[in-house]
Amino acid sequence: MMLSVLSKRFRECGLELNPDKTKIVYCKDEMRKGNYSNTSFDFLGYTFKPRSCMNKNKNKMFLGFTPGVSKSAINSMRAKTKNCNWRNCSSISLNDLAEQYNPMLRGWINYYGRFNRSAMYPVLRHFNNNLAAWAMKKYKHLYGRKKKTTQFFERIIKVQPNLFAHWKIGMIGAFA
Repeated sequence: MMLSVLSKRFRECGLELNPDKTKIVYCKDEMRKGNYSNTSFDFLGYTFKPRSCMNKNKNKMFLGFTPGVSKSAINSMRAKTKNCNWRNCSSISLNDLAEQYNPMLRGWINYYGRFNRSAMYPVLRHFNNNLAAWAMKKYKHLYGRKKKTTQFFERIIKVQPNLFAHWKIGMIGAFA
């Protein structure tokens, strides 16, 4: 019913709704507690859905309808990291990797991490895992040694915590 009204109004302006992509979404949150089938939608790389939020003034959790990076955007970012294939390039230095990939990492963090930064963890963990794979191929003493590789990066992070954009904001976990 509602879609037909919207479709008519849009046609008057020369616009058309795509029925496969258009749906009415119930923005469930703390104040709207009803149960409906559609409670989320994707737009511009974000998924808008009910999420737990913190009211810092009252130090209390509540349910809000907020954006976070979408699964398709996460998959796209992980694929981009994988397709660069630098993990197999042992001739490049860690500083060169940082210089080359920090603009991309900063862009992702600034855009997708704007509203729900923790939703970026899977992408940044994937990047760290690629760094670990790169180090195990570059340095013979690390080959096949995940624990030593993790310790190797822990030492680097202590000395150069700002080397990579995501390290700078504290996303340093999952190295092996």
